[in-house]
Amino acid sequence: MNDWIMRLIEGGGYWGIFFLMVLENILPPVPSEVIMGLGGVAVARGTMEFWPLLIVGTVGSTLGNYFWFMVGSRIGYRRLKPFFDRWGRWLAVEWDEVEKVSAVFRKHGQWVIFVLRFMPLMRTMISLPAGLAHMSRARFLVFTFAGTAIWNFALIEGGRALAHYLENAGEVLNIIALAGIVLALGWYLWRVITWKHPE
Repeated sequence: MNDWIMRLIEGGGYWGIFFLMVLENILPPVPSEVIMGLGGVAVARGTMEFWPLLIVGTVGSTLGNYFWFMVGSRIGYRRLKPFFDRWGRWLAVEWDEVEKVSAVFRKHGQWVIFVLRFMPLMRTMISLPAGLAHMSRARFLVFTFAGTAIWNFALIEGGRALAHYLENAGEVLNIIALAGIVLALGWYLWRVITWKHPE
């Protein structure tokens, strides 16, 4: 009765996980921690398999990041700034932040594509400077896929462990999932409201 969030996840199946993970890297309020964590619970229940879940979640996330890589590669630095001046508020990203993460990419090199997969927001933003720098697509995809796979592995295992640990898992997991969604939406609204238009 109190298990409606899990029913949504399990009902959507692997395709649902795939599309949510693509969106997670394009629309800020969609948290991968909730998506893959609940996927791990589904694995514990036997309604999903570990490896197909890991693969579809990782491929979806990689494609979402590739979207921003292509934005940076095709639009270029000069046209990208006006784009963020206009749409940055709704993407919850300020141009100053794009420049800062670009500086991180230039300073530390292409390995940050792999390392920053474990940091919320940064894992998506770092795809832009990689595209702007015309990083090798194959290398970008390999680094992104590898880092994302490790992160998703941890999230699935965390969800699976939580499901085994909690006796009344359904109700508690609903509360945790709802809290994660509310926090993500709250963060997004705060970013929209406090977004600073460039001078």
